[in-house]
Amino acid sequence: MDFIDYYKVLGVDNKASTDEIKKAYRKLARKYHPDLNPNDSEAEKNFKRVNEANEVLSDPEKRKKYDEYGKDWQHAEEFEKARQSRSQHARQNTGSGYTYSRSGGSAQDFSDFFESMFGGGGAGFGSGGQRVRFRGQDYNAELKLYLKDVYTTQKQTLTVNGKNIRLTIPAGVEDGQTIKIKGHGGPGIEGGPAGDLYITFSIVNNTTFKRDGENLYKTIEIPLIKAVLGGEIQVETLTGRVKLKVAPGTDNGTQVKLKGKGFPKYKKEGQFGDLYLTYVVKMPKNLTPEQKSLFESLEETNLT
Repeated sequence: MDFIDYYKVLGVDNKASTDEIKKAYRKLARKYHPDLNPNDSEAEKNFKRVNEANEVLSDPEKRKKYDEYGKDWQHAEEFEKARQSRSQHARQNTGSGYTYSRSGGSAQDFSDFFESMFGGGGAGFGSGGQRVRFRGQDYNAELKLYLKDVYTTQKQTLTVNGKNIRLTIPAGVEDGQTIKIKGHGGPGIEGGPAGDLYITFSIVNNTTFKRDGENLYKTIEIPLIKAVLGGEIQVETLTGRVKLKVAPGTDNGTQVKLKGKGFPKYKKEGQFGDLYLTYVVKMPKNLTPEQKSLFESLEETNLT
């Protein structure tokens, strides 16, 4: 029989506190739990070893005995008998009674090392015979939507693991954003709570706008004559066409802001970002002789 380092099994220091041992045990027990690793003999073996380590280290008496004898476990019983003999002699002198009972529980397969030190038995899951409850697995899903889809709040039904889940998607969600639907993950183990469902949004931009948070950006062409003399143009927004005045002498690359014509602000009902338009002056091509003559006349006036 080989010595088993229970601290190493749980991945904790031999000075670890009770809470640290409990946390390490829960993490590993969940990792190797048979319900999460069906038909995995190695996981089952690790699960039993983790339970065994917890059975010892979570019980103050067992841990004390384990720490005292450690690698001298073959002689543990001899040491214990000698100690009990001394204790009995002391009690006879003082007249005090003495009883000892170990926590009960359903039997499981313990190592020969454990049987030798502690006499077998033990709790099925954790100390005191209490079955440990585990939170269910979290599920992850991806939902693909178009940019125009998330311009308004909408309702959708998702099917996850055969279950239909109705959810409301607030306007303004962003590409890559993840939301949590509590309690819609995997079922709990041993009566533990269900896990959560995490939905990550994949937003496909099928528009001519560029989105940056709550603001939209777009480049539009304006005729040279409009840039020079000014005038009125129509531009597209996500809610339809709007009329816009171009100031006389507008330079190429000029940016204007349409307040409140951007994207909805996430979970802020009725609030919107802005739409920024950048003008690109469209130069005329294929001029007629008459049009070319007009530009030449302008050049003669030294118009810059």
